Parts: sequence; C-alpha cells; structure tokens
Amino acid sequence: MKAQELCMQMRRREARNRTTRTGCRTEWDEIRCWHREDAGQVVNVSCSEIFQHFSSSRGYISRNCTADGWTDLQPSYEEACDFSKGLEPESEVAYLSTFRHVYTAGYATSLVSLITAVFMFIAFRKFHCTRNYIHINLFASFILRASSVFIKDAVLFADENLDHCFMSTSSCKCAVAFFQFSILANYFWLLVEGMYLQTLLALTFVSHRKYFWWYVVIGWGVPSAVLTVWVLTRYLYDDRGCWDDTENVAIWWIIKAPITTSLFVNFIIFINVIRILVQKLRSPAAGGNDVGHFMRLAKSTLFLIPLFGTHYMVFAFLPETMGESARLYIELGLGSFQGFVVALLYCFLNGEVQAEMRRRLSKWQMSGRPSPAERRKPPFPDSSLISQVTVLDKPVGSEPICGI
Repeated sequence: MKAQELCMQMRRREARNRTTRTGCRTEWDEIRCWHREDAGQVVNVSCSEIFQHFSSSRGYISRNCTADGWTDLQPSYEEACDFSKGLEPESEVAYLSTFRHVYTAGYATSLVSLITAVFMFIAFRKFHCTRNYIHINLFASFILRASSVFIKDAVLFADENLDHCFMSTSSCKCAVAFFQFSILANYFWLLVEGMYLQTLLALTFVSHRKYFWWYVVIGWGVPSAVLTVWVLTRYLYDDRGCWDDTENVAIWWIIKAPITTSLFVNFIIFINVIRILVQKLRSPAAGGNDVGHFMRLAKSTLFLIPLFGTHYMVFAFLPETMGESARLYIELGLGSFQGFVVALLYCFLNGEVQAEMRRRLSKWQMSGRPSPAERRKPPFPDSSLISQVTVLDKPVGSEPICGI
C-alpha cells in the first residue's frame, strides 16, 4: 500500500509541475510503479526486483514510452517471472473450492449454534454463575474465530482474479491480525476451561468466583499482549504482503509458541483428569449404581478431547509445510465444527439447560400452573460434563450447584 501511495503522490506532483508534462507520466499498474520517462525510452525491470519474496526467476519485463504513452508489458508478469508454472491444476482448484465450502458451512453452523447458546446462558438468570461465565467467554472466542475466517476470506478473496499473495493493504493486514487474535483467544479459553476443570477436581470446597478475573486475564489479556508484539514486529521488520505467510520463522513463533504452550498445558491437564477419573473408578467407594455413573463420566470424558483441543497436539511441533493436507482437514475441516460440538456439549445437551427449557415451556403451556409431576421433578435431573465431574467430590444425593 505504501508503494502505491508514493506512486500516486509522485503522479500528483508531476501534474502540478508543467516541465514534466511531456513523455510518459508515472503510472501504477497494481504491481509496481513505472516512473516518468521521455518518449522513446525503454524501461527494463527484473522479476527479482519486483517479486523479491515470490519469484527467483531472472526474467525481465519491458515497457516502451511512446508519444501515445506507455505500451503494454512485454512479456507479461506471469510469463516473464514463471508464475504460470506454479498455477494449480483445475482438479486442485476444484478441490480447494469444495473444501472452502465445507469449512464455510462448518463455521456458519458453529456461529449460529454458539450465538444461540450465549443467548440462552445470558437470558436466564439461573445460569449466571462462574462456570457458565467461562463457557460464555469460550463461546465468544469461537464466535470470533468463525467471524474472522469469514472476514479474512472476504478481504483476501474478494476478487478471484487477483492473487492475494501480491496484496499489501491495510485492510488485509487488519483482517489477518484479527484472525490471529481470534485463534490465540480461542486456544487460551480452551486452556481456561481445562484449568477450571482441574481446579474443580483439586479444590472442591474453595470458592472459584475469585479466580474468574484471572481467567479473563489469561483468556483475553495474554492473546492481546502476544498480538501486540507480533503486529509491531511484523510492521517494523517484515512489513510485506498481508502478513499471512510463515516464511519468517522467528516472527511466526511469536504466535506459535504461546499456542503450543497452551496446548501442552491442556494436554497435561487432560491426562490428569483421566487419571483422577480412573482412580475414582477403582475406588472401593464406587459400588452399586455409582459404577454405572462413573462409567458415564468416563465416556463423557472422551468428549473433553475436542473441548481441550488436544487433537491439535499432532501438528503442534511440526513445520508448517509438513502434512499440509492433513492439517487442512483437522484445522479447517474438523476444526470448523468444533464450536458447534462445544455448544452442543456445554449447552444443548446440558441437563440443566434442557430441564430449564422444559420448565419454561411447561410454564408457558400451562399459563404458570405447573403440574404436580412437574413440581415433584428435581430441577436438574441431569448435568453437564463439568457438573458430572464435580459431583464425584460431593456427597451422594447432592445436586450440582451452578453458583460456584
């Protein structure tokens, strides 16, 4: 963008200067700036000069300045700089297009379900508690992640005829920066969920409300600090393209190191949760009906894998260029539906939410006169995954309490 602005400024100065009105005026061709030349001059520019980071070709592009103005490029950028060799075959283009439709559908599904879940948690005061406040923030991070993908695609791929690799606008850089922030926030709120579950298991009789603002600092503050460092570093030392490349490994690790650390910590927490559940399964106190309850908890724990993001550990320490196809499937294909799965497990399949919805529906149908069966029914016959885990450390017969 800076090059285009400088070129336009030079063009305006020439328009004001009468002595430079002859020959060919300065011109911007969406790739480079062609400076003013006298008629009859030929300008030759090498590919390495124009595309420093994108082409190693030693070809040249020429333009003649005639009495009628600049001639067309001879040859074109694609021909001179060997970009045609790198073009994707039609089958790959079709595959990527289909894949884009899949992850677009996934993020759209996640977006709708997450917004609905957030509305339900906020609308009903019964769900206002530390546990659900953390869930709401996790949902918000997934909403940002889905929104950032749509925004980034809209900015970078608005014109299908324009190769976004050559873009360098403020809008595309902002879109990529917002995307990186949403990714960071999403991983750190997954970490917060793991930390909260670990705290519930380890500190049963401690009020967890006082920890909430520390969770907020971890979930939103750390990503904000990391992104600020990354943006300043890219602007000062690697301000090219749309900032969506990973060629500068040192700068890329400013983003990747915190994400990898959060994944590693969450993986340790996940293993510890499994260990605690196994211990409780083997406990002599786990007898009779409790065994079936513990088995349901163990089964539910398998769903903690997408909640903790532990499946991302597969690629955490691998180079970005390794396993690109598998990475696409997991991070975009499956990852796009992760928000939907989280909303499903934490909200729509949550026994407390379902019981409240049934109670509200019954109240609406009966005009505020609940049936005797409804009055005898416990308020929360089932519970969420976290409630199921925490009930292990509560006396038998006590029901999950939201306001912890």
